[in-house]
Amino acid sequence: MTKHILITGASRGIGAATARVCAARGWTVSVNHPPEAGAEAEAAAVVEACRAAGARAQAFAGDMSVDSDVSALWDAAEAAFGPVEGFSNNAGITGPTSALADMDPDRIRRVIGLNVIGAIMGAREAARRMPTDRGGRGGAIVNLASIAATSGAGGAFVDYGASKGAMVSLTKGLAVELAAGGVRVNGVRPGIIDTAIHADSLAPERVTQAATTVPMGRPGTAEEVARVIAWLMSEEASYVSGALVDVAGGR
Repeated sequence: MTKHILITGASRGIGAATARVCAARGWTVSVNHPPEAGAEAEAAAVVEACRAAGARAQAFAGDMSVDSDVSALWDAAEAAFGPVEGFSNNAGITGPTSALADMDPDRIRRVIGLNVIGAIMGAREAARRMPTDRGGRGGAIVNLASIAATSGAGGAFVDYGASKGAMVSLTKGLAVELAAGGVRVNGVRPGIIDTAIHADSLAPERVTQAATTVPMGRPGTAEEVARVIAWLMSEEASYVSGALVDVAGGR
């Protein structure tokens, strides 16, 4: 069955992998990316890969920390492909590794602005549009949390860990709110995943170093997380809601 999937932050990393996995299932994919030249080119490559798999796909620019961009993204995606039936609430950032005492306040505001406020605003649009009792088709929302929500990421990304703790709460609460409208809400908590976010944090070696703490002895891949996200949005997970799935190699 064809579904329309909207993925925020889908120009690279887990978001891009999710777009490709969804396209391989034959689903239509709306690929959001930040309004930057580099991200636009990355998103175009993701769209090309989705179309090569036989799926309909289109890229949409939008800063998910800006309220008007969030609503405009949903308007544009629905105008292109119709009602959204799967929403991967994925967009997120971190910053250089740092103790909280030494963090730049502007960096904290950026992280919370996108990872918490932006994610909640994205979920709000989903809650306004997807439920059957609001004229939608129902479907599934998958929030991107992190193992950092429980570990706290002390000495490195406390602000990021706190932001992902908020995603856990959002998942639990929204699952209750939207159940009657035919929308399931779940979350995934990736562990050490080999993506560009580590280079963005100026600690590309962290993936290799942290892998020693993973029982499976290696970092995960974006595709391994993406396959779980796609499963949670599929009918195979039709009785799964309010769940948090750890994709962390036993960590």
